[in-house]
Amino acid sequence: MQPSLPVSLEQALYLIRSTLLSLNDANRTGNYTVLRDLAAPDFQARNTAADLGLNFLDLRRRNFDLYGAGLLAPQFIDTPALDQRGLLRLAGYIPTQPQQIKFDLTFQVVAGQWRLFAVAIATPEAASVQAQATPVKPAATAQKRPQ
Repeated sequence: MQPSLPVSLEQALYLIRSTLLSLNDANRTGNYTVLRDLAAPDFQARNTAADLGLNFLDLRRRNFDLYGAGLLAPQFIDTPALDQRGLLRLAGYIPTQPQQIKFDLTFQVVAGQWRLFAVAIATPEAASVQAQATPVKPAATAQKRPQ
C-alpha cells in the first residue's frame, strides 16, 4: 500500500501551474506585487516586489516563457510531501524544449488555503534534467506490478 499524498494530484497540478503562470505574468509585466500578495505572510515578510524582480531578472531578461506550465504535465522529481513544519513541497520539471522548467515550490496553509511560501526556478537544457530526474508517479496513477 502506498502512502497517501498530502494533496490530490489535481491540487498539486493547480498549485504548480498557477504559481508558474503568475510568475510568468509578473516577468512579462515587471510587476511582482500580485505574485507577492497571493503568497503566504512569511513569504511577503521576506520578499518585497522589488526583491522578486531582482530574483527573477535573468528569466525576465531572457524573455523565458513559462506558459509551457499550462500546457504540459509536470513531472515530479520527488513525491509531493509535507515537511516537519507542515509545509508542502512540490519539486519537478515541465518537459519543455529545448530548456525545461525545473521548479521547487513550497506552500503553507493560510486560512485553509495553500499559499506560496518559497519558489525556486531553473531552466536547464532538457537532456540534462532528464538524465538526473526519475519521475515519481503519484499514488493515484501508480501501477502495481504482478508478483
